[in-house]
Amino acid sequence: MNAIETIYQAFTKAYKVTTDSRKVEKDAVFFALKGENFDGNDFALKVAEEAIASLVVCDRNDIPEHERIVKVDDSLKALQDLARHHRHQMNAKVLSITGTNGKTTTKELVSAVLSQKYNIIHTEGNYNNHIGVPLTLLTIKPETEIAVVEMGANHPGEIDTLAHIACPDCGLITNIGKAHLEGFGSFEGVINTKTELYRYIKQNGDFIFVNRGNDLLWNLSADQKRVSYGCHCGADYPVAPGECKPYLSVKWKKRLVQTRLVGEYNFENAAAAIGVGQHFGVEDDKIQTALEAYQPTNSRSQVIESGKNRIIMDAYNANPTSMQASVRNFRKICSENHLLILGDMRELGSESENEHKFILKLLEELNYKAAYLVGPNFCAYSGCKRWYTFPTIDDLYQYIENHPIEGKDILVKGSRGIRLEKILPLL
Repeated sequence: MNAIETIYQAFTKAYKVTTDSRKVEKDAVFFALKGENFDGNDFALKVAEEAIASLVVCDRNDIPEHERIVKVDDSLKALQDLARHHRHQMNAKVLSITGTNGKTTTKELVSAVLSQKYNIIHTEGNYNNHIGVPLTLLTIKPETEIAVVEMGANHPGEIDTLAHIACPDCGLITNIGKAHLEGFGSFEGVINTKTELYRYIKQNGDFIFVNRGNDLLWNLSADQKRVSYGCHCGADYPVAPGECKPYLSVKWKKRLVQTRLVGEYNFENAAAAIGVGQHFGVEDDKIQTALEAYQPTNSRSQVIESGKNRIIMDAYNANPTSMQASVRNFRKICSENHLLILGDMRELGSESENEHKFILKLLEELNYKAAYLVGPNFCAYSGCKRWYTFPTIDDLYQYIENHPIEGKDILVKGSRGIRLEKILPLL
């Protein structure tokens, strides 16, 4: 019996794994992973001796022998290999979702719709990397029918690596835009990496879901088996946008679906969920129920009525594509008594200056009257006297403490690293 078979035998006692030595559940398998500031191997013997875990997987030779310890060359690779092995032991179909913007919201909406008919599991939060994807796959149970797996990337080859772990039957790219250019090198690098999912499925899977209204994706998928959705008369599952005041509605099959999603840019996410749901035979009424009940969380297009202001909190992440969409949409729905609070867009490399200047120009074109801009990039390039700039979120926090904000429509948008959520209690 090889190491993976041994680990798998222990795993099937409870179908649980953990990478946190402080949160070991009964009969779970503990994987000792290394990070920049920690090494799970330091706790391997302690976890084994506590006899709670069924097995401990580590990759350091200096750890003493123990009946509950299995040593491997690389604990992370063992976790990934175990996930791939488990995926093939189960009967669940795997649907993988990636894209520059909207992949987490699309994953949540698709999962909400599919759960109306199927026993599903899906990526929790944004556990969409080389650790999160295997951990998601290992939550598949014998009764699971569909696994919805989100995949993220900021360097070439990452989607291909994740696809070879998850082995998806079908996949969906939400869109392709400018993000993580520092890691990808160029927009062409983003395209090549995201479409690694298409290429994997063409060779090993079944079909892809494609937004018929997205010309780039439609052209990139021309030689594949595909199921189409979106705002296009030629789509297999057509959907049209309705009004957005501020919540998005969509028109579909003579129905008007009223969502709790803010922003026209969420239309593609809702359309994807409708297309996927229809393809998998979810009843129309249940698709509508799922979409109308979904409530955004975790600073993703949340509308917050604070008692002092109406806030659109969209500070989970930001890149040029999503920033432009948010700023344009907010202008359509905000009152004249508005305020933008925008944070720098991170990981843009050599394109950072151009992209931040483009956003600043857009604010002028849209005639925004008030904006607080946070971060060194916006500070360096903003020349408009009516907009305030702050090097850090702490500087903005101190300013708002001394200059309270009331009676405004506020959009809060920026990269997660700027930590714009810190000012929310003041708004």
